[in-house]
Amino acid sequence: MEPEPVCLVRGGGDLATGVVWRLHRQGYRVVVTELPTPLTVRRLVSVSTAVLEGRAVVEGMTAQRANAAAGALEILHNGDVAVLIDDGLPDVGASVVVDARMAKRNIDTSIGDAELVIALGPGFVAGVDAHAVIETARGPRLGRCLWEGSATPDTGTPGLIEGWGAERVIRALVDGSVEWQVDIGAWVEHGEVVGSVDGQLIRAPFPGRVRGLIHPSTPVRAGLKIGDIDPRSDVAADEISDKALAVAGGVMEAVGTWRRSH
Repeated sequence: MEPEPVCLVRGGGDLATGVVWRLHRQGYRVVVTELPTPLTVRRLVSVSTAVLEGRAVVEGMTAQRANAAAGALEILHNGDVAVLIDDGLPDVGASVVVDARMAKRNIDTSIGDAELVIALGPGFVAGVDAHAVIETARGPRLGRCLWEGSATPDTGTPGLIEGWGAERVIRALVDGSVEWQVDIGAWVEHGEVVGSVDGQLIRAPFPGRVRGLIHPSTPVRAGLKIGDIDPRSDVAADEISDKALAVAGGVMEAVGTWRRSH
């Protein structure tokens, strides 16, 4: 039996990892490219964690860091996801490329990068920059696979969850290094100190679950997203989010449509 195609997913954050997880579960061989210093916040559900730690396990899926394309292919042969430090298109024989970097703009993706090119979120035009674009904005169109047109433009404000929007995102107030006083998954109360940047305290804006914290070894700049608090008491910090799974469903629709036409 012919092995499933290799899929190259550019970016290893939480939304990208939802895509990787669904592809991997369906038997596709997946290589992820990431930067040497990921800015990932939801580290427990992001394969980018493998960059700094060598290995990441997300809901039963193992991702391992590879040092070169040849090493990535060996990891695929062993049945795991390969995470490669690379900001380009490594030669791994990918038939499908997914731009999941969530840059809100097209950095360098071209519709000619692979047989099937999929892009997540705003900044891309289906049929021009990529074959398909997946809606990433919360709402009734979340996860929709678009074969023409664009996703909803970026508003710069996170979608509301139980009335909380921008407040859910913890941002660094100054440049410096981060120290955390709580762990990912902890429940915090309004005003509780969760950490500091260069000595400046960070307090929880409302009662909620800490779903993500940037790795403390990462230098940060003022305004950078460094944490994520969710007001819902029943969410788990180590489970792929509903949003990521919805977006991943759109990617699977695109891949399935492409496979049936070939």
